[in-house]
Amino acid sequence: MKVLKLIMFPALIVGLVVLYLSIFVVKETQRAVKLEFGRVVQADVAPGLHFKIPIVNDVKKFDARILTLDAAPQSYLTSEKKALTVDSFVKWRVSDVEKYFTTTGGDEERLRRLLIQRVDAGLRNEFGSRTVNEVVSGERDELMDKLTLQLNAISLEELGVEVIDLRVKKIDLPPEVSESVYNRMRTERERLAKELRAQGNEVAEKIRATADKEKTIILADAYRQAEETKGNGDAIATSTYANAYSNDPEFYDFTRSLKAYQSTFGSKSDILLINPDSDFFKYLDDSKAKNN
Repeated sequence: MKVLKLIMFPALIVGLVVLYLSIFVVKETQRAVKLEFGRVVQADVAPGLHFKIPIVNDVKKFDARILTLDAAPQSYLTSEKKALTVDSFVKWRVSDVEKYFTTTGGDEERLRRLLIQRVDAGLRNEFGSRTVNEVVSGERDELMDKLTLQLNAISLEELGVEVIDLRVKKIDLPPEVSESVYNRMRTERERLAKELRAQGNEVAEKIRATADKEKTIILADAYRQAEETKGNGDAIATSTYANAYSNDPEFYDFTRSLKAYQSTFGSKSDILLINPDSDFFKYLDDSKAKNN
């Protein structure tokens, strides 16, 4: 019995060790390949619990998440032969596990070197066919999208990785290039500002001309209406006076004489030489006679 226990205990230990070496787990965030004496026998092992034959089989696991490759700044020449220092980064992840393993041996650092070479070649070709203004201003997004598609196709075929995105973080210009670019941008903005000011002045002149025209029309119309109203008022007044005076002509003569007296004798220093028998003193004489 004691001998049996001595045999079973080591056998149990060996069995547990063999079982431990035969089980492996692939996480959801991982991709894996199963090898048999170094040869791939299962290209993409699904996440979960799996078994393998110790010594015969080996398992290589890789990070399946999106990773970032931050490349060192590189100098590129534009079509104008002007140097630009470009700082870029790449977002990538393992897509074809078997190709990734056979190409890089599962060495992420080797993959980074290979990917950087392809990014560098793509950026150099694209920057070399564009001017500084095109690279720095509006065409950068278009350039990055085009490079992402090109690099993704190459990386999938050659390295088994998918390029999610390629972006330029910063573009540094040499001082002489910076000054040239800034002067060109400043000139362009000044030209645009002058054009906008000219358009604004043109619109302003049109508005002023329209306002002056409307002002003249309004004043002329108001003057016409005022003259018509005044004429109608004068006509009514004249008609009223005429009707009133026609009812009593004598009263009309009397009021006219009073107005004449008032205007003639407005100042004590005025001297009037006139015949006392003139009709001018008609109503004065009549009043004197009546008083007597």
